[in-house]
Amino acid sequence: MGSETDAPGEDAPIAVELDGVTKRYAGTNAVDDVSLRIREGEFFTLVGPSGCGKTTTLRLIAGFERPTSGAISFDGEDVSGVPPEDRNVGVVFQNYALFPHMTVGENVAYGLQFADPPGGVSRAERVRELLALVDLAGTADRAPDSLSGGQQQRVAMARALAPGPDVLLLDEPMSALDARLRERLRVQIKAIQRSLDITTIYVTHDQEEALAISDRVAVMRDGGLEQLAPPRTVYRRPASRFVAEFVGDNNVFAGRVTGVDGSYPAADGRRTAAVDVGGETLRVAVDEGIEASPGDRLTFCVRPEHLRIGREENALRATVESAEFLGETTRVHLDWDGQEILVRTPDPVSGEIAVGFDPADAHVVAVDR
Repeated sequence: MGSETDAPGEDAPIAVELDGVTKRYAGTNAVDDVSLRIREGEFFTLVGPSGCGKTTTLRLIAGFERPTSGAISFDGEDVSGVPPEDRNVGVVFQNYALFPHMTVGENVAYGLQFADPPGGVSRAERVRELLALVDLAGTADRAPDSLSGGQQQRVAMARALAPGPDVLLLDEPMSALDARLRERLRVQIKAIQRSLDITTIYVTHDQEEALAISDRVAVMRDGGLEQLAPPRTVYRRPASRFVAEFVGDNNVFAGRVTGVDGSYPAADGRRTAAVDVGGETLRVAVDEGIEASPGDRLTFCVRPEHLRIGREENALRATVESAEFLGETTRVHLDWDGQEILVRTPDPVSGEIAVGFDPADAHVVAVDR
């Protein structure tokens, strides 16, 4: 998930900053007091369900919309009132927007209508460079409709990159493609971004795509930021129940704390909380800084791959309802007292089974008193 090992460090300069940005339409906040800082050379993704404000946020950064309040800065300079053509950003839209009456090369060169090619090269040389970069060398004289959807999207990306923008913005660029093509194209997009070291802000509703391609992910909900972190952190340590349920499959449980102590440590040495969930006592690792006391209501999650079929300790007994063979693994749907539980396992199972987990593999998402 992601490529955090070569991501820009925390001391990298800030390329784009949003400070308390709000965008209001007819009394509704499409973006609600969003503050974030995007580093130079970072691949930063906004992800969330439809209507969460991610595309509006991208349009605000591009300059297609103006914030109702708050400020947007590029390299420390406020650009909130600067028009799109003066922001030096490249934008790739969902629908490609290629001109059918132009050749591939002419489409790429169209990105240079308002700017000279960077580096002092000619327009023709810049077009050749970019088509080679996006693995489309030799296609300059072809018509756009002679290319596949993935190739057309790469042409659109080459056009956006033509003037050498400081920031590349991509608005759900692969949503119209089939799953296999999306997987291939996202690898290519990441490779292009890394080779150019260009600050990239990407919008998608696809959680898997966000985890796979990003240095950091901002999960949005109802116009606000729910969590901002590297992909592994978002997946393994979701900040809220919403993130836990939105990003990938998860099992969320809630119950009353009956005790917290260090006499039953998790595998990694953390203290555990004993939680009464539907009459069953389950032990859950508690991070340092989380206060949980007897009587508190505690919500925690366990990923399907961390549940172990046949484990009797720290376990529930549930009934197999259905199973989906996915090739490398089988996703099993269990029923436990009316609650669905998902398990991933290499082996087929049936009937009533025990399913348990190590307390260290549970993650607390909320404690309510």
